[in-house]
Amino acid sequence: MTVLPDDGLSLAAEFPDATHEQWQRLVEGVLRKSGREVSGTAAEDALSTTLEDGLRTRPLYTARDAAPDPGLPGFAPYVRGGRPEGATADGWDVRQRHAALAEGAVLADLENGVTSLWLVLGEGGIPVADLGRALDGVHLDLAPVVLEAGRDTEAAAEALLRRYEETGADPKAVRGNLGADPLGHEARTGTPLDFAPFAALAARCAGTHPGLRTLTVDALPYHEAGGSAAQELGASLATGVAYLRELTEAGLGVEAAAAQLEFRYAATADQFLTIAKLRAARRLWARVAEVCGAPEAGAQVQHVVTSPVMMTRRDPWVNMLRTTVATLAAGVGGADSVTVLPFDHALGLPDAFARRIARNTSTILVEESHLARVIDPAGGSWYVERLTDELAEAAWSFFRTIERDGGLAAVLRSGRLRTDLATTWAERSKRLAKRREPITGVSEFPLLSEKPVERAPAPEPPSGGLPRVRRDEAYEELRARSDAHLAATGARPRIFLATLGSPAEYTARSTFAANLFQAGGVEPVTQGRFEDSGATEAVLCSSDAVYAEQAGQAAESLRAAGARHVFLAGRPAEYSGIDSFVFAGCDAVDVLSATLDRMGVS
Repeated sequence: MTVLPDDGLSLAAEFPDATHEQWQRLVEGVLRKSGREVSGTAAEDALSTTLEDGLRTRPLYTARDAAPDPGLPGFAPYVRGGRPEGATADGWDVRQRHAALAEGAVLADLENGVTSLWLVLGEGGIPVADLGRALDGVHLDLAPVVLEAGRDTEAAAEALLRRYEETGADPKAVRGNLGADPLGHEARTGTPLDFAPFAALAARCAGTHPGLRTLTVDALPYHEAGGSAAQELGASLATGVAYLRELTEAGLGVEAAAAQLEFRYAATADQFLTIAKLRAARRLWARVAEVCGAPEAGAQVQHVVTSPVMMTRRDPWVNMLRTTVATLAAGVGGADSVTVLPFDHALGLPDAFARRIARNTSTILVEESHLARVIDPAGGSWYVERLTDELAEAAWSFFRTIERDGGLAAVLRSGRLRTDLATTWAERSKRLAKRREPITGVSEFPLLSEKPVERAPAPEPPSGGLPRVRRDEAYEELRARSDAHLAATGARPRIFLATLGSPAEYTARSTFAANLFQAGGVEPVTQGRFEDSGATEAVLCSSDAVYAEQAGQAAESLRAAGARHVFLAGRPAEYSGIDSFVFAGCDAVDVLSATLDRMGVS
């Protein structure tokens, strides 16, 4: 139905409203041209995209796809934001992560746009004894400090509280988080921690430092272990509920206990899924608070970090694009604080340039793009509202299975959660291997001649619990084999692209083949004869029509010239002399690994 503007003038008044059925018939016609005879809802389903957690993105959303009322910003169920004013006043909190002491780095961040600090202390970070040095010159009543110290949390918290006292910071003015997360630590290391000291810290902070939270509900361990968005949300809910139980048993009221929690989530380059995830997280936590009898305490405080899983080591400059999209999604999704990981995060300690780009990403989105001036800009979109609702349902279902099995600690110790996450990652790994989920600069458009970006090694993070995965790991292993071969022999493994016919007939498939083999560190040779190429294998590249006439003879000629293995770029068909095929949707990792094996690249 056409909605009239305020002045009553409808520019579409003389045009009838299009119906959903009319649109479906148009879709049927397009699909018919591509050889697919489907009709009605089946035509719409053919254009749908399957996501993780059983979700599907449809090609068209209308008013009939409306989701439950998301409420208003600052009011339950907090889907549209935890505060009525959102981030319109000053934008979101720009939080920079520091895991090592670098001369002047902390102050440089604070002087150039960063508004809070995230300090990693103890194992895998800055020694707790050096916390004072890290905070030299920092006005602690102005810059919130968030700690992450694992098993050293108690000592780190005491050190920070002592620092507040030594510098004369007003206890009622300081903001931040002491970072206690015993279940997150157990997920990372497999080692449980006693909750009693953290409950005592929470009670102390609630009485003396009202702006200082004690506990972080960190969902990154589950995201970094390969979990889906619903699994990340479900695990965070189970963690938050476990902490509420512990804190209330220690004597805090539900409202006071909820005020001690801050939730940490990952933002990926899938902008709509990230937006929906943050909105769904607030709705879910509001439901928990409601069930606990404290609906007014249901406004979840969110710290969002650009995903470490999506960061690549090859062509790391593309990471700037990934983190920009992820930061945009975090801001639009209503994050209270955002940490942009530097583009060289996967390579080691970031340099000053990488830290500057990271903090400026938020600055540009807030100050130049004015992204924070509209509260919940995605709200009202039928697609976003529907995706938020469906993701919340999937996450709630996963949360209930955790509670049914005894809570998060129980599923961590039984291995059930590890198995669930591993199953999800195995399915995603298949999509990565087949390049259904492309990685620019790695699985698509790799550059073998790129100069490696080198950084000082970062401290080893805690380990022993859930694994840490990366999207590029399978291709990184292949490229590492190629690099070792280059170092040992002075040349990369090569493959000859045998093009047949005119450029119009072979260019598309020769480009495809060149990209595919470079993803595994195999250098394509496109000029000259096979005998002079230095290659032991070849790929035929052309159109299906040319293959029908010339593929068999060309394969025979290549074998006579010494080719041990002949590929054909195209769908499998009956051609003589062809050993295997490469095509869109083939298992690129399997093809490349087998190719390197045959070439003797260990």
